[in-house]
Amino acid sequence: QVQLVEGGGGSAQTGGSLRLSCAPSGRTSTVYVPDWFRQAVMAWFRQAPGKEREFVASIRRSAGSREYVDSVKGRFTISRDNAKNTMYLEMDSLKPEDTAVYYCAAGSVVYDTRGAAQYKYWGQGTQVTVSS
Repeated sequence: QVQLVEGGGGSAQTGGSLRLSCAPSGRTSTVYVPDWFRQAVMAWFRQAPGKEREFVASIRRSAGSREYVDSVKGRFTISRDNAKNTMYLEMDSLKPEDTAVYYCAAGSVVYDTRGAAQYKYWGQGTQVTVSS
């Protein structure tokens, strides 16, 4: 079973930056994990207290296609390093409304990258807190 492990959460002030990372561990039944990672669609979601989980950004295989929620466009950058089997979310110009638990997600067959139900694997979440 593939597990996703996030890192890099923490606290920042308004206008500051943080970088989140996500890497798979474990094993799949049929596909070597690095091959699986290269083929997977990866995404970040977030959930603030009292709110539903929200799509943040996604990246398809080979970084060919990226999508962002409007509220983070121009401030956040999603990327992946297939050689390191790691996905990143660079968050700049942070705002207090970015405060949430951030989750990475991965799926092999994803048609709507903004739909949480499309993703089979999830990380445990990492807290991001932005103070004013």
